[in-house]
Amino acid sequence: MKITQIFSCIFFILVSVIGTAQNDKQLSTLNSRIDNYLESGTKQGFSGAITVIKNDKVIINKGYGLANKNTQVQNNPNTIFDIGSNTKQFTATAILKLVEMGKITVNDSLSIFFENLPTDKQDITIHQLLTHTSGFTETIGNDFEDITSKQFFDTVFASKLLFNPGEQFEYSNIGYSILGRIIELASGLEYEAFLNHYLFIPVGMKQTGYVLPKWNLKQISRSYNRGILEDESPILKYQKNNSISWHLKANGGINSTQNDMILWYNALKYNKIITKESLDKMITAYADYPSGKSSYGYGWVVRHLEGNVKRIAHNGSNGAYSHSLIWFPKEDIYIVYATNANSEKVEYIAYAVAKMILDEKYVPKAIENNVYAFSVRYMENNNSDKSKELIAILKEKFPDNFTSSRLLNSIGNILLMINKHKDWAVALFKENILLYPNDGNLWDSLGDGYKANNQINNAITSYQKAIALGYKGSQNKLRELMKN
Repeated sequence: MKITQIFSCIFFILVSVIGTAQNDKQLSTLNSRIDNYLESGTKQGFSGAITVIKNDKVIINKGYGLANKNTQVQNNPNTIFDIGSNTKQFTATAILKLVEMGKITVNDSLSIFFENLPTDKQDITIHQLLTHTSGFTETIGNDFEDITSKQFFDTVFASKLLFNPGEQFEYSNIGYSILGRIIELASGLEYEAFLNHYLFIPVGMKQTGYVLPKWNLKQISRSYNRGILEDESPILKYQKNNSISWHLKANGGINSTQNDMILWYNALKYNKIITKESLDKMITAYADYPSGKSSYGYGWVVRHLEGNVKRIAHNGSNGAYSHSLIWFPKEDIYIVYATNANSEKVEYIAYAVAKMILDEKYVPKAIENNVYAFSVRYMENNNSDKSKELIAILKEKFPDNFTSSRLLNSIGNILLMINKHKDWAVALFKENILLYPNDGNLWDSLGDGYKANNQINNAITSYQKAIALGYKGSQNKLRELMKN
């Protein structure tokens, strides 16, 4: 080898080593920025987990806060969270898998799968269900409401469409439940069984589903809505019912972990369960949101940011849990975010993290405690005669929440729900009525507060006032109290 060739090789090696070192330093810095941002948020009640992968390197995969306050188990990459409407991504993938198997096409109409459909529903296509352009309304019931398959679909198909199929976009959980039933009819397998057999097990996702996984019970998170309303995991409810309501099946409610969602990302990216052609169809923009800023693909929301950066993402929430998936295909960035203590202050943290990755100069606003948790913390250290002082503080710290009577009424009702600081509930209801004296609903809430504090005569007077102001909801409550 010539001397010049030797020096060229050495130079190339040095450049590579220096480049790798610089890149590793950048990733380490990014890890610290994200970690510090979320760690500081735990002091304000943040609880959840974040995963960031760039160019196949895990930048961060970490939990924050408590998965279970009773056992003091910390959130971690194997904590099990409800992923909400990100379930739709699994449903969309299952549909495309059936297309690859030759069982269906996305242009198939409902009349192929369901008998005796009303005329206006017969020609609705699978594509329209996938893209929320079918015309079906969002929902017809509550997630855990007991309903038979026949009752559900009879009600759905008898419902009035919001518009002619294909003409508009309207987000519809019902549409994805119908897709879930189509998966069952086309495959001969129950919905979760199909997902488990064709999507999850082949790529090692053992902690994803409704009832089929052998759940690691120590890793199941409890939920803390707004940091104060505690509830058990929906998994335990599924197990008690031994079924999934069609109000939820295929449109939401699946549970998973950060580590399983990494496996999911790799499965999609490297075409382990569906082909690249199918993936491209899934992340194509088909239906525009009314705002015009985003479009819907198949189980993904597609948006082009400044600089024509393509972002595909989706969110899921049941109020207590919130879950976000964000993928920048060209930049090869993937983010999974989950929280078991959702509020308006933490629901979209994943998008702040995404900005930190795309712009090294971006500094996100510090995570703040939500108004409800802040109020309860104040009450733990102050008597209810400080209600006016609390309201003044809330108006200063949370001005956007004081646009109506709703905030104080909600805080008071939450106190009654958790059976704490009931004297504070009455104090806040009374202050709210001073601001909105002719609102019958507020007088009804005051009646509830008095009743919870065993001040029956005051409760009766409040319910009577509510009725006089036209609030009919107080009638049965008053009647019950008068009996006693």
